[in-house]
Amino acid sequence: MPASQNGQEQRPQASKPSAAPQTPPAKLPSPEEELQHTLADAGNDRAAVVRNLESYLAKFPESPQRPQIYRALVEACIQLRDSACAANYAEHIIALRPDDISMTILTIQLLERSGDEAGLRRAVNYATRVLDFVDRSSPEEKSPRISQEEWIAERKRDRSSVLSLRGRLEVKLKDASAAQKDFEASYAVLPGAAAAEQLGEIAELKKDFNSAIQQYARAFALGDSSSGATGRRAIRQKFGNVWRLAHGSDDGLGEYLLKTFDEVSDAASGTRPRRNADARELAEFMLRKAPEGTPFPLKDAKGKVLVVNFWATWCGPCHALEPLFARVAAEFQGTPDALFLAADCDEDETLVPPYLAEDKPRTTVVFADGLERLFSVNSFPTVIVIDRDGKTAFRSEGFEPVAFAQDLTAAVRRALGAANAPAATGTKKTP
Repeated sequence: MPASQNGQEQRPQASKPSAAPQTPPAKLPSPEEELQHTLADAGNDRAAVVRNLESYLAKFPESPQRPQIYRALVEACIQLRDSACAANYAEHIIALRPDDISMTILTIQLLERSGDEAGLRRAVNYATRVLDFVDRSSPEEKSPRISQEEWIAERKRDRSSVLSLRGRLEVKLKDASAAQKDFEASYAVLPGAAAAEQLGEIAELKKDFNSAIQQYARAFALGDSSSGATGRRAIRQKFGNVWRLAHGSDDGLGEYLLKTFDEVSDAASGTRPRRNADARELAEFMLRKAPEGTPFPLKDAKGKVLVVNFWATWCGPCHALEPLFARVAAEFQGTPDALFLAADCDEDETLVPPYLAEDKPRTTVVFADGLERLFSVNSFPTVIVIDRDGKTAFRSEGFEPVAFAQDLTAAVRRALGAANAPAATGTKKTP
């Protein structure tokens, strides 16, 4: 070991290690990419969708995608049957977009299900907002495809429905006076069984049996297939009860009902213009897509095989039939000459948006708009196959789950194969 000049031993200096190459920091995903990962991680698990999206919103509370995220949360919560969760995010949407009337109506429905007093009061305010929107609408805003008479009838129907909806909320809040005013206004705009029945119940609670008799009789007379047989039987029972309280027996009950039926029929005959009233052939019908109401002309279906499922929101068998109908429709998805439609026949169209938001049918949904008259549909569900010449090739009334899909598939194939000749007609009824 060499010595230093001062005689001390000199230690060799250690060489400095070479610097390791620096790894660039990983690129963080953008908020949009993270949102895609959030949804992908959840897959088809609705509960996971809610958890992941809520975590995303906690991290990005001002995300420009909030309206779409809230809408996805509403849909997921509805599928989980969590009305409080769905209502919460629906209210977030209308806070951002107060003119979204469809979402406002859905919010009202969800708050009504929750039954919470504070929620019901907010629902009343939202109903008032919708009513103001209806009152502010003008003929200048209507579609050119809709006549002035149809626009007036639709506006009346909307105003009557919203007044009745607000009255129903007020009943739940035990505000009978406000509810009575709204139901009376609803009935004055457009006489309906629901408003008359509610007025009958209010009068019965007040022990005003003569008014209750009048209103229940009107409700029974105005009830139709949209009320369902069970609903009409219930109205008949209420009517009978108050009649006996007022008169001591059933004497005169039938005569009074017939008289009321004639009065209501005469009054209603000119108040509700029917859509497509002059249409005599399939191609002449102008339907509307549900729930938005955009025109859906059937002239574009000329020369095709048309398969129509006539249904209503209150119909339990219709709900059970829909997945099988959608499965048959999926088999013909690549066949341009086959058109599958689900035609809603509800009298109260405000029931349709929340129903569709919850059930999400996979076939094109339209309002029947008089098509049920053309085919004399008197029960639900009814499924009809119309061949290329506009003739009925198959008709199924009721729902038989074992044979339905097989029978319908065979009928559509027969109709598609009969390009220029009439198809063999088959009719199937299920009690």
